[in-house]
Amino acid sequence: MKTLGEDKGAGEDAKSSDGVKMKKELGLMDGVAIIVGVIIGSGIFVSPKGVLRYSGSIGIAILIWILSGILSMIGALCYAELGTMIPKSGGDYAYIKEAFGPLPAFLYLWVALFILVPTGNAITSITFAQYIVQPFWGTCPAPYEAVRLLAAATICILTVINCYNVKWVTRVQDIFTATKMLALGIIVLAGIYYACTGHLENFNRPLDGTKWDPGHIALAFYSGLFSYSGYNYLNFVTEELKDPYKNLPKAILISMPVVTIVYVVTNVAYFVVLSKDDVLSSDAVAVTFGDKIMGVCSFLMPVFVACSTFGSLNGAIFASSRLFFVGAREGQLPQAICLISVAHLTPVPSLVLLGIITLLLVMVEDIYALINYCSFVEAVFILISILGLLYLRKVKPKLARPIKVNLALPITFLVICTFLVILPCYVSPVEVGVGVALILCGIPVYMVTIWWQNKPAIMRRAFDGFNNGCAKLFMCVPAENEKYL
Repeated sequence: MKTLGEDKGAGEDAKSSDGVKMKKELGLMDGVAIIVGVIIGSGIFVSPKGVLRYSGSIGIAILIWILSGILSMIGALCYAELGTMIPKSGGDYAYIKEAFGPLPAFLYLWVALFILVPTGNAITSITFAQYIVQPFWGTCPAPYEAVRLLAAATICILTVINCYNVKWVTRVQDIFTATKMLALGIIVLAGIYYACTGHLENFNRPLDGTKWDPGHIALAFYSGLFSYSGYNYLNFVTEELKDPYKNLPKAILISMPVVTIVYVVTNVAYFVVLSKDDVLSSDAVAVTFGDKIMGVCSFLMPVFVACSTFGSLNGAIFASSRLFFVGAREGQLPQAICLISVAHLTPVPSLVLLGIITLLLVMVEDIYALINYCSFVEAVFILISILGLLYLRKVKPKLARPIKVNLALPITFLVICTFLVILPCYVSPVEVGVGVALILCGIPVYMVTIWWQNKPAIMRRAFDGFNNGCAKLFMCVPAENEKYL
């Protein structure tokens, strides 16, 4: 981040009367690393079990991984149009606000703050901890307390790194993205070797046990799409991306085919080596895979997986904290959240708030319930964002669109998202009901904190005291609220 125009020192930036803002420090390969790094995290090591549990068969599970990748690519291309048409950080929040106004945008911000972002980060941190501690307990489940404490410590460490320096964040991201690709490459090569020795018995009846019920298929897609979630995270940091009109779509077009191919061949490798029962009984699929095929080198697998999830969590914290930063800058969250550290030029209050909420969700025991909550709510707001794309094409046809996708893509994506929102309602009514309730709870919060203009003096003093207290505690100043180009 820096002040308008000039490349000054951090101290001069902080003292500028115009305020401070984000630097454009992210190039094309940084963008690719963020997308690949965020997507390939806990999902590929957690979701194979969820996809198989709800689909019922190996054949349909692999098909769902392929279709989830194609659907995510369509979604990513739609987001490329949105991101270049509305070049603001904040992702879905900015697009929903532009299309439908402040209340729907606030509801997205509300559920993102308390469900979408911290839930995804909690799952990733738990997966990291699970793979780190599992080897010490062998075939026995690792203690709940050990896993959760390590997950909490990881969240704290990465939050500190993100608070300290953006360049550190991108270096960590680049290193761990390379490490996770190495880990998945080892899994694929081991699977190819095992298949070449004639072990293809798990594919003799690939459709046995398939659950053809549409609700279960939708839940299987939830687990698959959860693994691909993050394709829109680069849209959260558009303001920090160099030449976003070119680099945003390029980063998406490079990243998504790579991720889809990697995911599909990794799952084929899993199923070459592991039976359905092996996958369904494992809390750490890659560790079970390594134990069965890698012999004395099996200890490497949990190390590689831990590196993968560590890098993914780092990228997610970096990108998602900017969502809340932008929401606060737009006046829909406490102004303290859009303060920027004078010393480090990072949105420290936003990062700290995100870290605290994530630590609370780490305590939830059922990780697959978390996935279902998160996936349902995310599908609802992705649906609204794509509706916004179509709506803006109608009401603002002359708006500049450096990237304009074929109309069939957003319509196809919209129809599929609609089914994914509706179909699980009778299979997992509790998760769906809780998700809807949490969304609706944001309405009274919006009415009291934003819509209600003539608040009592005591409320105004409380808000001002909170904002001033955060500014002093974290040594922060307000971010510059410039107009977007």
